[in-house]
Amino acid sequence: MGRAATPTKSLVDDLVAKHPRAPARTLARRLVAETGGALTLEQARTKIRYALGTSGRRDRRHATSPRPPRQAGGVLVMPASQATPWEVHTLQTVGKIGVISDIHVPYHSEVALAAAVGHLQREGIDHLLLNGDWADFYSISSWIKNPKLRNFSAELQQTRQLLRWLRQEFPGIPITAKTGNHEDRWETWLFQHAPEISDEPEMSLERWFRLDDLKIDLVKDKRIIMAGELPILHGHELPKGISSPVNPARGAWMRTKHTAVVGHQHQTSGHCEPDLFHAETFCWSSGCLCDLTPDYARVNRWNWGFIVVNVEAGGEFDVSNYRITKDGKVRSS
Repeated sequence: MGRAATPTKSLVDDLVAKHPRAPARTLARRLVAETGGALTLEQARTKIRYALGTSGRRDRRHATSPRPPRQAGGVLVMPASQATPWEVHTLQTVGKIGVISDIHVPYHSEVALAAAVGHLQREGIDHLLLNGDWADFYSISSWIKNPKLRNFSAELQQTRQLLRWLRQEFPGIPITAKTGNHEDRWETWLFQHAPEISDEPEMSLERWFRLDDLKIDLVKDKRIIMAGELPILHGHELPKGISSPVNPARGAWMRTKHTAVVGHQHQTSGHCEPDLFHAETFCWSSGCLCDLTPDYARVNRWNWGFIVVNVEAGGEFDVSNYRITKDGKVRSS
């Protein structure tokens, strides 16, 4: 009787079927890699030889892909790719999606954040998207820092408080939080200072900010978020140095050649590009909800703002890009 089917046996059979001419030792190395080191090289080689029917006359009748004994070496196989899939994250929402970017807790603007949240509540949004840089992580940034302001524990507590407050203000709708370049500082710090524990689940942003308890979905790895047919990015995902654009929305168009919404640059802007047949590609950039005069950029071109995306059942969408004045009034841009 042959051996019962197991996940390892299925891997062996697939390898042998895909690479019938490869040496057993080469296939064994690949099997070790695909099992994550669960097998030693000798264990993997035994299983490969059994499948090939080269482990002895008695076992040859059980081989899944028998072949006559052959001289070792001579045929190489393609190395296993270590690339991982990178896919978009789709918001399963038909209706109004509020998009707020660049809050930068604890350096947020209470005036701007209150104005944005109040307007989104009056709009009756069906989904809230925190489009990156909702936390600042000043204390663990690579920039030169003021020692008096370096308090990671306080930053952590204030960000947790912000997330709890947002869940309180929007109790019955989905909330999605996308990581921007500032949230990425956490993973970078771990890789640099604590690589041994960087892959522990307890060290994840989900655990640090209690996102599961708040029912907030986290989107990482610079993944694009789709609201219907509209791609939404924080903005740090895009290539840099292509040229100096007129505004962030045009910069997004130059880098994507596709309709999109971005944040990151802290400016409200829009840019339209019709093609030869007058089909429009339109990009929007949203303002921020943080302090407009931080000590590292006292003079800038920032403004407060947020976006509402109305998604229809077929995936079509309409974007409203709002500005917030210095006295907290919401204006359409």
